[in-house]
Amino acid sequence: MALGRLAAVVGVMLIAAPIMAVAQGVPLPQPAPKNRNPLIRPPTPIQTDAAGRPIPVRPGESVPYDGSQRALVDRVSHYLSSLQNLIGDFVQIGPDGARTVGKFYIQKPGKVRFEYEPPSPIDVIADGSSVVVRDRKLATQDLYPLSQTPLRYLLADQIDLARDTNLTAVSQDNTFVTVTIEERQIFVGTHRLVLMFAAKDMQLRQWTVTDPQGYETTVAVYNLDTTHKPDPGLFTISYENRSQ
Repeated sequence: MALGRLAAVVGVMLIAAPIMAVAQGVPLPQPAPKNRNPLIRPPTPIQTDAAGRPIPVRPGESVPYDGSQRALVDRVSHYLSSLQNLIGDFVQIGPDGARTVGKFYIQKPGKVRFEYEPPSPIDVIADGSSVVVRDRKLATQDLYPLSQTPLRYLLADQIDLARDTNLTAVSQDNTFVTVTIEERQIFVGTHRLVLMFAAKDMQLRQWTVTDPQGYETTVAVYNLDTTHKPDPGLFTISYENRSQ
């Protein structure tokens, strides 16, 4: 399995990305912003379906990152660094438009678990050093270094986005704060991670990962619980059954 498929499974995340929000009004974007004209869009409407799950929306236009926006970036960095334990639900839209849902668990630093509801047979687990994409039906798993996935930005114990990432754009409207991170690798290409936060309280609402081929995966999170610590056993990886 290529890293592109890993990005398609977990989005960057990122989860990655990964990554938060409440059930009322978690958005799901489509492509990362490509037009970086210096403008602020009107508030983006927040919509949910009959079950209270997120409905896709498009991120706001991005503004070129400059020094005047450092305070905004610092607020986002402080929020991400303050998260230590998180349990919630997620909705994902893959590159083909397929919609999947599930439960996720985060324990910093470096640990996350995404459990996809049937018919999807997938679990994604990070134990602090590695990430596996596990297929429950086939009883197989693919292993990657956590450092090579967008998940690391959301799972870092402390992060300064301006210092620790290639932050290429920042924007804000009355509804969302959006930051764009790009990773350029000579032999792989460029990955883009777009994180969208609620403008009111800076909670992460969603993220979109775009792989070097242009395939995009979006994940939105909701029904969040920061008061309970996940069971450590949720983040256990068996290294005996793997493929790379």
